[in-house]
Amino acid sequence: MREGGLHVRKSIDGLRSGSFEGDPGVIEDVLFAAALVTPAGEAPRRGAGLAASVVRDAALVWRDGLIVYAGPASALPPGLEVEATDELVVHGAVVPGFVDCHTHLPFFGWRADEFEARLAGRTYRDLQGGGGGILRSARLLADASDEHVLDFCVPLAEEMLAHGTTALELKTGYGLSVEGELRQARLARRLAAEVPQTAVVTLLSCHAVPEGYERKEWVETVCTEILPVAASEGLVDAVDIYVEDIAFDLNDLARVAEAATAAGLPLRCHADQLGDSAAAEAAVREGARSADHLNHANTAGVAALCAAEATGAVLLPVSTLFLRADPAPARDLVDGGAAVSIATDFNPGTSPTLSLPEAIGVAASLYRMTPGEALTAATLNPAWVLGLDDSVGSLERGKRADFVVLDADDVAMIPYRPGHNPVREVWLAGRRVA
Repeated sequence: MREGGLHVRKSIDGLRSGSFEGDPGVIEDVLFAAALVTPAGEAPRRGAGLAASVVRDAALVWRDGLIVYAGPASALPPGLEVEATDELVVHGAVVPGFVDCHTHLPFFGWRADEFEARLAGRTYRDLQGGGGGILRSARLLADASDEHVLDFCVPLAEEMLAHGTTALELKTGYGLSVEGELRQARLARRLAAEVPQTAVVTLLSCHAVPEGYERKEWVETVCTEILPVAASEGLVDAVDIYVEDIAFDLNDLARVAEAATAAGLPLRCHADQLGDSAAAEAAVREGARSADHLNHANTAGVAALCAAEATGAVLLPVSTLFLRADPAPARDLVDGGAAVSIATDFNPGTSPTLSLPEAIGVAASLYRMTPGEALTAATLNPAWVLGLDDSVGSLERGKRADFVVLDADDVAMIPYRPGHNPVREVWLAGRRVA
């Protein structure tokens, strides 16, 4: 084997299944890996089941972009036997493509000066109250043309791909007017069509109260004017709300939940980021798909998430580090059986990072999550949050062959080397794309 050699795609024409169950026909591709590391089983994974499984000396076989075998190379089913030549071997671990279930793309422009202002002692609340933060990003987006926004965002999505993100969420929330929010949703759909990753769109019109509106007036505008149009035009796949003392309250959450249900869309919730707003338990009560951030989730909120069947806990470690905030009670959530995910919270203000390997590294150190737990929290569980777990998030038969080849055979190397991109190759539906 070539030391550090790259996998070269090779078709295995004429290799047939024989007695292989399901008669997949011609097997298009196979690779052999030093290790295959993946969550397995029904999503979401919880508690001890959050840890990914490790198969050494493994094989991955796919046909028509779908996995037909993932397991020990020594146990290839009859008809799939093939010699592990240099051309078919990778020396690193193969893991599922990363799934980023909380980003704020599309946006336009950066806010590095706000980062400097926070270093000098100003707070997130100070900046938001002075017209910065979300309101500033809304102005930047409004002043940019559609093409400029896409020209700005497509390379960012490509950079995410190079860091192993094969599926992601896009949000509105910087439109902050009826037409602005619908425009951002349409831009998100255009961005999704232009990038190779799978992308879903979330309506976060209740991100901040626009100038000229009272809070309840804006909530009603969202529920009666924006959400119905976005749903009827198929622009969005879910609805989100930011519950915080500088944004929206629990009554607003209940109203948005009602409107989301009427539109047939799942609900999500930014919860307990800056303070204890009792949003985590309210999100569970409203049947939200996820409660995100959770830095200040109280005991009742943690207990509700640990007992919840339908609501996951999405942790955003990089924004926690970036804001020097108190970390979420991650170990309590993991050990208590919550459906924990990790995401980047990629946005220009409080988490300008797009690398899920970086988020995994911060999660390991900040939350004391094991590398295997963090991997599942960045693959299968966020796929479940986005409603994609039937096709992505793990390397199992019948799922799409979206996978990443790492430059080491141990996933512990991801958090062990912060700042290093461990991704050597990225494959989507069985085709190498990075």
